[in-house]
Amino acid sequence: MLIIVAEMKAGALKKSLGQHFLHDVEVQQKIADAVGNIAEFATIIEVGPGKGALTFKVLEKQPKNYWLVELDNRWAEWLRINAGIYFNNGERILNEDFLNLDFKKFEAPIHIIGNFPYNISSQIVFKAIEEREKVTALTGMFQKEVALRIAASPGTKDYGVLSIFTQLYFDCKYLFDVPPQCFTPPPKVMSGVITIMRHHRKLNCDEADFTKLVKQAFTMRRKTMRNCIRQFLPADFSNIPFLDKRPEQLSIEDFSLLTNLCFPK
Repeated sequence: MLIIVAEMKAGALKKSLGQHFLHDVEVQQKIADAVGNIAEFATIIEVGPGKGALTFKVLEKQPKNYWLVELDNRWAEWLRINAGIYFNNGERILNEDFLNLDFKKFEAPIHIIGNFPYNISSQIVFKAIEEREKVTALTGMFQKEVALRIAASPGTKDYGVLSIFTQLYFDCKYLFDVPPQCFTPPPKVMSGVITIMRHHRKLNCDEADFTKLVKQAFTMRRKTMRNCIRQFLPADFSNIPFLDKRPEQLSIEDFSLLTNLCFPK
């Protein structure tokens, strides 16, 4: 049985850290369930645990190597007092910025979880991509708009750079909505929970050139590819496909083909 022995004073939230605490027990359980089989992962890292709404649900699964990363020193200390016994006497509760975290200390495979601070949620995904040799899954709460962008398919309004670079390495699934009233204080936007799982499909082109092409294309997403990537087109581009389409209509495979045609080796 998990026991909380102390509470922080009301009004202890920091808006600058994007803190909105999830108080809905049913949603807490749904996210914990979405984490799946804990035994599949050598390490679980929770980002921004706050007062442990998700933490205590995940602890019921008895994870072997569970780490908490909390930037707010007050909540990090609160967690050491209330949950330190479950985290190697507090040694696995880190008062650090997740975006600067050194992953060398963690055993792979890693699953990143959390009710992510909305002001850095996209950066958390890019951190997972950066550490993809070790990170095999990420499950958590995002602002719904961001969650939809991560999981978006080609041809939809949400599809863009975040979708492509996440899906280049991970399979993405949007799980469920979470309304504002499930939080304290309630955010002004809807939230959504997604899960992403590492895949190992290879990109059939140079990755640096692919990145350059995709980023350039989406600087003018409402224009056709002919205008978006004009600077990369060869002198004779009569046989180059997709030029009359908009960037959001192209799949990763389409961008890969274009990369090889625009940057022949």
